[in-house]
Amino acid sequence: MTQLVQYILALTADLGYLGIVFLMAIESSFVPLPSEVIIPPAAYLAALGQMNIYGIIFSGVFGSLIGACFNYFLALTLGRRLIYALANKKIAKLFFINEEKVKKVENYFNENANTSTLVGRLIPGVRHLISIPAGFSQMDFKKFILFTALGSGVWVTILAILGYYFGANQAILENYYKDITYLLLILGIIFIGYILIKIRNKKINNS
Repeated sequence: MTQLVQYILALTADLGYLGIVFLMAIESSFVPLPSEVIIPPAAYLAALGQMNIYGIIFSGVFGSLIGACFNYFLALTLGRRLIYALANKKIAKLFFINEEKVKKVENYFNENANTSTLVGRLIPGVRHLISIPAGFSQMDFKKFILFTALGSGVWVTILAILGYYFGANQAILENYYKDITYLLLILGIIFIGYILIKIRNKKINNS
């Protein structure tokens, strides 16, 4: 991990803000490139006076939006068409999947699309995937951009602050990152529980 951070640090120093945009766009797509090895090293360069912290945050959020939009439109076009085509196949019935159930999943996401997108951008392992159900469910694109930007802004800012103040001390940086990750995971679990309870209550009321 230390070697990767050093490599990202050197790459960021060479490519500047455009490099941050590029790397964060990759991070927000399907490629498993963790944002914690992109933003903190860049923020450390800002602490050294080589970059601007606000430019780093803006570049990080902008890159995240690019990657998220890629997933969104991929799911909106190929993903949606593919899932509905499979739902109408006989083999799908063997797994208790049909078009009606797929539509229900869409409706459940759309009812909580804004908060799901916002919170999803903060949960490790989920933030680069939350754009897929948003695209599949045809979430309003303007709202998708807004809540993706808000969620990404919070996450990138947290990483930038950690990198700015603790970038020179990898041990402290990793400890803070772990604590924040656990906190966000707990909040994510609570949010998912809330959504499941809401869905269950809706089924009870409709029955």
